[in-house]
Amino acid sequence: MTEPLDSQVPVNELGYEAARDELAQVVAALEQGGLGLDESLALWERGEALATHCRAQLQGAAERIEKALEHSED
Repeated sequence: MTEPLDSQVPVNELGYEAARDELAQVVAALEQGGLGLDESLALWERGEALATHCRAQLQGAAERIEKALEHSED
């Protein structure tokens, strides 16, 4: 993660792929270590928000598919 957290796009404005890719970067940065406590906590919080956003997007997609399948059965 090379850009400061303050300049990042808000999580709720990211599409699924962008959120997933950023989450992978956050995980890699945390696994690599060498960060200060404050930066690690900020990355962890961003990662949690990204993961929650991705789960919600996937759930929404699953619901849309279910509705489409129900509609096609009628």
